[in-house]
Amino acid sequence: MIRTRFAPSPSGRLHLGHAYAAWFAWNAALRADGEFLLRIEDLDQTRSRVEYEAGIIEDLIWLGCHWHGAVVRQSERAPAHQEYLTKLIDLGHVYPCFCTRRDILREIAAAGNAPHGPSGPIYPGTCRSIPREESKERIASGENHALRLNIIQAAQEAGPIRWKDIDAGTFEAKPERFGDIILARKDAPAAYHLAVVIDDAASGVTLVTRGDDLLAATDIQVLLQRLLGLPQPLYHHHRLLLGSNGKRLAKRDQSATIQSLREAGYSPDEVLNKCQI
Repeated sequence: MIRTRFAPSPSGRLHLGHAYAAWFAWNAALRADGEFLLRIEDLDQTRSRVEYEAGIIEDLIWLGCHWHGAVVRQSERAPAHQEYLTKLIDLGHVYPCFCTRRDILREIAAAGNAPHGPSGPIYPGTCRSIPREESKERIASGENHALRLNIIQAAQEAGPIRWKDIDAGTFEAKPERFGDIILARKDAPAAYHLAVVIDDAASGVTLVTRGDDLLAATDIQVLLQRLLGLPQPLYHHHRLLLGSNGKRLAKRDQSATIQSLREAGYSPDEVLNKCQI
C-alpha cells in the first residue's frame, strides 16, 4: 500500500509552496487508495511554536488534505532516535566534534580552496582524528560537542547503494559529497537526516514526496537506511514553487501564507490553482 507523508516544521505559517507539497503527497496517496500521514518536525525547539502547529493543522483541514491516524511529533520520538544513534555509534561510524561554527569557518578560510558539496563548504574533518581517550576526557569535562558521521568509512561499509525517483530515474548514491554530517548535538538529540529516516520507517512510509531541492540529500538518507537496516522507500521529488524574484518560496521571505489568502477571501480551490496544480 502507498503511504505518503507531509512533514512541515512548525516555525511559521504555511505558504503556497507548502500547500503544493501537502497536496502532492495527499493526492499521491489518494490516487493509489493509500494513506497520507502528517508529521510535525519540531526538533528545533528554539523556532518551533505550538501556535504554528495549530495553524498548520487548520490550514491543511481547510485545504481538504485529511490525514490518516494521529499527528506524529518528532519531539516525542527521542527514545527511538537515541536507539538508532546508539546503533551507529556501536558500528564505529560516529565521532564527537568539538568545533564551533566559527572554528569551522576559520579552518575553511585558511584552507583557501575548501571543497564544496551540494549544501555548501564541506566540514574539513578537524576532529575525526582526535584519539578516543582524548575525546572521552573532553566530553567528561563538559565540553560542548556534536556527533558526526564518518561518511567515507560508513559509505565503504555500506557498499554501492541505488535509489529510485519516480520522475528522475535511478541514482547511484554518493553521500561522500556532503562530508561528515552532524547526526546529533546538544540542542538537537537527532539532526534532520537521522530523524527523518527513522520516523519514515516507523510510520511505514513507502513513498517520500518532497521538493527537488532535497533530491541530492537523499544520498545521505539511503546510506543511513542501509546502515540501520531500515527499508528504503520510493521517492518522488517535485518542482518548487518560485516567487516573482525567481527564488523558491520561503518562510523567512514572508511569502504569502495560506492564512492570509484565506482571510483575503480565496477558496481552497483558488489557492491550489495559484499553485498551478
